[in-house]
Amino acid sequence: MAANGKTRLQQYIPVFDWGRSYDRDALTNDLVAAVIVTIMLIPQSLAYALLAGLPAQMGIYASIVPIILYAIFGTSRALAVGPVAVVSLMTAAAIGNIASPGSPEYIVAALTLAFLSGVFLLLLGVFRLGFLANFLSHPVIAGFITASGIIIAVSQLKHILGVEASGHNLLEIVTSILTHLGETNWITLIIGVFAIGFLFWVRKGLKPVLLKAGLGERMATIVAKSGPVAVVFVTTLVTWAFGLAGLGVQVVGEVPQGLPPLTLPSFSMDLWGDLIGAAILLSVIGFVESVSVAQTLAAKRRQRINPDQELIGLGAANLGAAFTGGYPVTGGFARSVVNFDAGAETPAAGAYTAVGLAIAALVLTPLVFFLPKATLAATIIVAVLSLVDFSIIGKAWTYSKADFAAVCATIAITLGMGVELGVTAGVVISIVIHLYRTSRPHMAIVGRVPGTEHFRNVRRHDVITSEKILTVRVDESLYFANAHFLEDKIYDMVAQNPNVEHVILMCPAVNDIDMSALESLEAINERLKATNVKFHLTEIKGPVMDRLKCSDFLSHLTGKVFLSQHLAVKELSSQ
Repeated sequence: MAANGKTRLQQYIPVFDWGRSYDRDALTNDLVAAVIVTIMLIPQSLAYALLAGLPAQMGIYASIVPIILYAIFGTSRALAVGPVAVVSLMTAAAIGNIASPGSPEYIVAALTLAFLSGVFLLLLGVFRLGFLANFLSHPVIAGFITASGIIIAVSQLKHILGVEASGHNLLEIVTSILTHLGETNWITLIIGVFAIGFLFWVRKGLKPVLLKAGLGERMATIVAKSGPVAVVFVTTLVTWAFGLAGLGVQVVGEVPQGLPPLTLPSFSMDLWGDLIGAAILLSVIGFVESVSVAQTLAAKRRQRINPDQELIGLGAANLGAAFTGGYPVTGGFARSVVNFDAGAETPAAGAYTAVGLAIAALVLTPLVFFLPKATLAATIIVAVLSLVDFSIIGKAWTYSKADFAAVCATIAITLGMGVELGVTAGVVISIVIHLYRTSRPHMAIVGRVPGTEHFRNVRRHDVITSEKILTVRVDESLYFANAHFLEDKIYDMVAQNPNVEHVILMCPAVNDIDMSALESLEAINERLKATNVKFHLTEIKGPVMDRLKCSDFLSHLTGKVFLSQHLAVKELSSQ
């Protein structure tokens, strides 16, 4: 049995956990949610595949087997896995320099990227390394997604205008679009503008109208979520009826009819070397986005997810994509929220969605031949603009100037140099900020609050101190990056207090002391000893004390280790 009462099988294959209590009510709710998400996912899957530079059918393929595999191995009961905008953009950026979009080599590179991403996620999950994603801070993620949303929206303007354009960053894309602006196809522009306007209205305006008309809540939700399908149907019908393809309106063209094929990624070491860095970045971004959505939705129902098992679920989904004609996938924010709001109770809703998409792949694909690419571009633009959130800049400025700098740098680098450099810079900036903050820990001289046993910062409270006892509280774990800073601060404080006979290092916030910090403590002890000042420690946590006992530091300590600061001051004052 696992520690939480689940068997090993239930822990690593959660379907054996929630599947035991699956009943008719859950089936009904999951089926309704699956219908709504399937309706939403059909145009989105086609659109995101084109965003990635891939044939449209690969978006459908990436939404069938991966969803089923996640339903088996994932722990979130509402997460909807499949192609998403940011991952599609990162896929295009990763393989755009390897082959021409849409070519056989390009498709193989996309399959290989999904394979490498799946293997990396699985390894992280098996070895329980999900904590590594924590090094990407939320402000940096928000900045990256905002910048990516802008790039994605602008990149789709070429389809709205009906012109050729390219580029890997905002400046290149805008310059390319402006260069070809004179070639705008006005019929395409009208279709694109109509689609964008209609989709924006449908998002918030259609459901209230339906409710006023007397339609039930659930049916109104289903019809409102069918907006993208409606605009697909109307624009496809108009393009076919009036022969608009012959007037320069770009259409999706032939989409192969049938279930996902069995495919193989490349096992070329050269291609792996070209893609491994992008696969790691894509996996980290996809996991962070996915797990944050999953945790938010789980909390609303007082459920929990297992981040390490989520890595395994997402890894399995990406491996499934690699072997069934798809490309990298992750949990989508908009789809997951729709899935949750529609009443999905278990991951089985995702499996039913996969069945719906499989039926669409078998039956509906011939019907999208005349679907304008402008309509799919409108679908993407409306979807990604909801991800753009400039409020994070103001919040970061108010709360933390370091986070503000990180957000602005991530947005600027992503917009100016592309998504790969943007996310890389985000990771580096997050780590640098963490190292900078922890390398200069907050340290305060403290004294006793009158009438209590509490000790507080002398600069913030009226406290009682002794000129012979200097108590320094350090509010950070001690490790190689801040060890010398600790030494310098204590030496400066002692130099400013010539009457000091005892120095107490108060450690309530110290969760770890590494070898470098231990050597610094030994150096402090010896230097204070040379000046006839005793060195004491208080409020050491148990695990930290266990580590200190493994060394000979305590045997050379000139002072003592006290259980509490109050006991230390009481004993030393009496001396």
